[in-house]
Amino acid sequence: MASPSTGYKVLSDNRQARYQYEILETYEAGIELKGTEVKSVSQGKVNLRDGYGLIRDGEIWLINVHISPHQSAGSFFNHDPRRNRKLLLHRQEINKLIGKVEQQGLTLVPLQMYMKNGRVKVSLALGRGKKLHDKREDLKRRQDQREINRAMKTY
Repeated sequence: MASPSTGYKVLSDNRQARYQYEILETYEAGIELKGTEVKSVSQGKVNLRDGYGLIRDGEIWLINVHISPHQSAGSFFNHDPRRNRKLLLHRQEINKLIGKVEQQGLTLVPLQMYMKNGRVKVSLALGRGKKLHDKREDLKRRQDQREINRAMKTY
């Protein structure tokens, strides 16, 4: 999973997000984790599928992301798997995101969680929800491209 060219190791990927949302912009954000959460994340025990970003009091929070409790830690030290986690971004980025989310009705969606220089980062996307006909259109375009590639391969 570690890529020598990019310098980071992908721990969890939200492939469903690209199907359900039209991705407009992406941001790299740090995430505030507790000790046992870091251990679980480094083992890849993260589910980003139902997660989303929420702006509250000038801060961005990651909501509904499941990080499994660490196995070897006692129940006293473990964390709540679905607790809200604060995302760490620069003030200018937060202000920009606040404007776009409130005015244009866009959604903050986590795309990936990865380790970079020993720190856990989240790739956060600004996305617009796709309608059913958009999803069908993307699927049709992908199938057509596959057929074209197959035809080119045979010749």
